[in-house]
Amino acid sequence: MIAYCRASPSQFLRTQYVQQTGPPLQRFAAFERRNRAPVVLRGRHSEDIMLLEEKKELVANSIRGVPDFPKKGIMFWDITTLCLDPAAFRCCIEAFAERYRDQRIDVIAGFEARGFIFGPPLALELDCAFVPLRKPGKLPGETIGASYDLEYGSDRIEMHTGHINKGQRVLLIDDLVATGGTLGAGIKLMQQVQAEIVEAACVIELPELKGRKKVTDAGAKLYVLIEKEGA
Repeated sequence: MIAYCRASPSQFLRTQYVQQTGPPLQRFAAFERRNRAPVVLRGRHSEDIMLLEEKKELVANSIRGVPDFPKKGIMFWDITTLCLDPAAFRCCIEAFAERYRDQRIDVIAGFEARGFIFGPPLALELDCAFVPLRKPGKLPGETIGASYDLEYGSDRIEMHTGHINKGQRVLLIDDLVATGGTLGAGIKLMQQVQAEIVEAACVIELPELKGRKKVTDAGAKLYVLIEKEGA
């Protein structure tokens, strides 16, 4: 039987833990992972569990489109407005967590810069490591990297050597997939260290730019929460 409450999930679990075991709470984190309470979204129906499609709709409606940025003819989808809405941001992380909670993720690798917004909170939800994938010259230690093509020229992403290792199950995450070049470089980088790519995940996909094909051609699956128009 599922118990509902108006307290936050963590408050509910702490109460249950104390009732069952008494203080102290040294092992509470492990208990919480085994006994996740139903999600309570403040400001919405606190006695209901939101369906995945409802969460996606809330996420989609919270992201604004900015026309002609960074240049004329481009529609820029701005996820900073998603971050302004705690309920929508929570739904975003929960939607990913629901998909990957039982997939034994070892590491989430997030792309600079907006992958850093979604990767760490998801890593906490999944109780796994987070590794930043950065542009050249940003990391202080020994690095390994992979290059990708831009419209004019090329770029490169890097990570610290030894932070992702052979056989580890990795989830790649970014805010948006457009042409798929950045995700493709991340896939190449994981293949270099012989990690197992569970999936590449993004909040937004721009289907017209056919980035999904580049990701699948590189050997990974792609999962997105929502689609938007854009070029």
